[in-house]
Amino acid sequence: MDEFEAIKITDYMGLNQREASKHMGISQQTFSRVLRSGRKCLAEALINGEIIKVHGGVFKVEKMPGGH
Repeated sequence: MDEFEAIKITDYMGLNQREASKHMGISQQTFSRVLRSGRKCLAEALINGEIIKVHGGVFKVEKMPGGH
C-alpha cells in the first residue's frame, strides 16, 4: 500500500519526493525506494496485461488545482 500512496502523491498529486517523503513520514531515500518499486510493479502489470487491484483502507482521490 505504501507503493500506491507514493505513486499517488508524486505522479498524480504532483508533490516532489522531498514533500512526499515528509507527507508519508519516511526518509527521502526510503521514499525513493518505495516509489521506484511501485512504478516497476505498475509498469510490469501494464506491459504484461495483468489486472491491477487496489484494496484495503479508505481512499479518496482529490484533484490538485490546475490538474487533469
